[in-house]
Amino acid sequence: MNSRWDDKAADQAVRRWGAEYGEDLALRLYTARLMGMDGDLVLHGGGNVSVKLTQHTILGEQVDALRVKTSGADLAALEPGELPALELASLRRLRNLEALDDQTMGNEMRRALFEASAPRPSIETLVHAFLPHRYVDHSHADAVLVLTNQPDGRRLIGEALGDRVVVVPYVTPGFELAKAVAEAYEANRSVEGLVLLQHGLVTFGDDARTSYERHIAIADACEKMIAKRAERPLLTPSFESPATAAELAAAVAPVLRGLLAWPTGDQDRPFLRSIMEWRAGDDVLAFVNSKEAKALAETGPLTADHLIRTKPWPMFVEQPKWGDPDGLRAQLEKAVESYRDRYRAYVSEHGQAVEQIDPSPKVVLLPGAGAFCWGRTKGEARIAADITEHTLAARARAQAVGTYEALPAEHLFAMEHRALQRAKLGEAVDRPLEGQVVVISGGAGAIGAAVAESCAQAGAHVVVTDLDADRLARVIERLEQRCGAGTAAAVVMDVTDEAGVRRGFEDACRFFGGVDVVVPNAGIAHVAPIEELALADFRRVMEVNATGYLLFMREGIRILKRQGLGGHIVINASKNVFGPGKDFGAYSASKAAGHQLGKVAAIELAQYAIRVNMINADAVFGDQDIPSGLWAEIGPQRAKSRGMKTEDLPEYYRGRNLLNARVYGYHVGNAVVFFASNATPTTGATLPIDGGVIEAFPR
Repeated sequence: MNSRWDDKAADQAVRRWGAEYGEDLALRLYTARLMGMDGDLVLHGGGNVSVKLTQHTILGEQVDALRVKTSGADLAALEPGELPALELASLRRLRNLEALDDQTMGNEMRRALFEASAPRPSIETLVHAFLPHRYVDHSHADAVLVLTNQPDGRRLIGEALGDRVVVVPYVTPGFELAKAVAEAYEANRSVEGLVLLQHGLVTFGDDARTSYERHIAIADACEKMIAKRAERPLLTPSFESPATAAELAAAVAPVLRGLLAWPTGDQDRPFLRSIMEWRAGDDVLAFVNSKEAKALAETGPLTADHLIRTKPWPMFVEQPKWGDPDGLRAQLEKAVESYRDRYRAYVSEHGQAVEQIDPSPKVVLLPGAGAFCWGRTKGEARIAADITEHTLAARARAQAVGTYEALPAEHLFAMEHRALQRAKLGEAVDRPLEGQVVVISGGAGAIGAAVAESCAQAGAHVVVTDLDADRLARVIERLEQRCGAGTAAAVVMDVTDEAGVRRGFEDACRFFGGVDVVVPNAGIAHVAPIEELALADFRRVMEVNATGYLLFMREGIRILKRQGLGGHIVINASKNVFGPGKDFGAYSASKAAGHQLGKVAAIELAQYAIRVNMINADAVFGDQDIPSGLWAEIGPQRAKSRGMKTEDLPEYYRGRNLLNARVYGYHVGNAVVFFASNATPTTGATLPIDGGVIEAFPR
């Protein structure tokens, strides 16, 4: 491990933040970000840093202050506002107490803040306050944890680092740890840092570079020690996969997602669903396919800081029955129930009621397929996956050095269910499509893009499919800007290609774990009177609008049934189903076919709690960013059929309905959200979105 310090970059940091916040804070931010860039030191909100400086009060007094990282903030992108200032003297007085519970400690930290509205400071704030140094850095360095998660961890650290550090036995993070760290340092003032057994590393210095580079040097020495002590192979291959990891993942992800969904007892929202991140890199596959995988997987985490993301252990399934779908489902069902029983016993053993706790695994390891990590959102699932990848690699290295040994269960439980830790997860957001996955065909068009955005704003993760890769990329970029990173995934798909549609749904399962809402939407049109309608043109429109709907629905149904959670199909049909127009025979017939497929599907799928509903929208012209490709193509011909100019079409369509309303893509999106949210127990229905076109009234 090498120092990332660069004088020019440090000067740039001072120029960026120094004028407003001072050089000390600027360099604090700079080295914090250096630490955050290294996943071998910290991951996703882990670790914490501080700097001591002076702060002016409202009365003009200059007092000593501690600027410490806020709880859960990402070091790699740390901003000045994520280093709230606290009055140092108030914090240091707390050391005189014999004990301090979390609630009181949190209250005292809040009371010491200079800004009452500042974000909550780190749980380790008192560690930083009780040490005398201007700069303090704390991480969960993988190399340190590999050596300290051993029965003889203290001896290994001594061999690696000598008297450069003092070793502190595991102590509960917070007030107890802060006192232990201060006492350990005061008894050994010449050290460069403190190694916290089965927890991490603390270094310090009177300037930012010294504290940071001590951290790197100590972690590097531990890396060298691991390389020296690794006396046996990391892992022994033992599982031969019958197919590629990608093929296996696509098949098993929706089964897993269905089994892991937590029943709510609410008829209208019967399950809490999770979003998946799948990992199958070389290191992950080497681990899950190894002889050592089961024993190592069932040990505890590298550090208790990870528990809120991953739970104490993953679910590992030996010898999955890949060639037997029914047998595999039964095997996974048994494994999930066994995991839940074990987790309930773990919770109950430590004195907490189990009724309100979802005991399902957050991480599932399957030989041949890799790691399946779950969270409320794609972002949470990615955090769990990053932690899992580091944990698996570190466990393998620890086993090569000696014997991997995690914290005892009582310490794990205390951290996992600690209120100060769980607060890092934030409050659950209750939006109508929270946790659902929506797959849309023709998603790069005006209606499809608007449906995708409406669903994402309602809490869904969306898979946007389209034949036009360039437009698709623009739609995804806009969605992620407006709705958040990880919200959307793109799949280039030709809905007339049977194998391509199947591959698209497999991609959706690998992206997010499964499918909840299927929106057939891709469509084309052709303008010609029936007597002049060429058979090739008729077939082309029917192939996309009718056959394409069939293929898209069919693959979606297969995933929905495999998942076993019910679901929705919402068909974007057309006002033309009930109110066709002249010269529009191919389009009207094809949309009527798709509409009729929906009615039949509603009859067939009700027994699986899959609802099928139709939307009949009138003309949607799109916006500047995403204009309607269909209307760009047929607009001039439709205008000619009606004896008007092309630019007059939007006003014509607005003026012909009872409400004098223009129909926008988001109106269709709102309807999809309505149906998919189970707002009413409805299936087989048709909802017009046309402002009231009398001849298109459903009948």
